[in-house]
Amino acid sequence: MSAAKADAHKDIEKLSFEEALAQLEKIVSQLESGNAALENSIELYERGTALKAHCEARLKAAEARIEKIALSSSGEPSGTEPLDVG
Repeated sequence: MSAAKADAHKDIEKLSFEEALAQLEKIVSQLESGNAALENSIELYERGTALKAHCEARLKAAEARIEKIALSSSGEPSGTEPLDVG
């Protein structure tokens, strides 16, 4: 990967989920329009792939932090436990 591409992907790591998703949606729109030149389309696709991976990693990290409320036998909250998403 060239230094320019490495730098471009590094800036993605600093984005919030919402920022990365907004950029990804813009890229998808540009690609779907069919108005981008071939070389630009390839660059957009590569960045989109990196943004998608970043969003998936952010979601996975958030999912790991979610806890559910555990209830006692009487139905009262008794603490929290990890969310079972399997």
